[in-house]
Amino acid sequence: MREFTVVIERDEDGWLVGSVPALRGCHTQAGNMEELLENIREAILLCLEVEEDDAAESLTLVGVHRVTV
Repeated sequence: MREFTVVIERDEDGWLVGSVPALRGCHTQAGNMEELLENIREAILLCLEVEEDDAAESLTLVGVHRVTV
């Protein structure tokens, strides 16, 4: 069993958008958190099927910061 970090944001229309930085192109969206987590698990499995098993980068979440410019 593997564990992945998921970045979750809310878009301008109120949808939750989840992405997995360690898997290129692995992202999904949903109207609520429960559906998003179900969708992101499915997206991760699909991405792992397409990519070689060792294609996932070893990224460790360090933190999230907001920067005003």
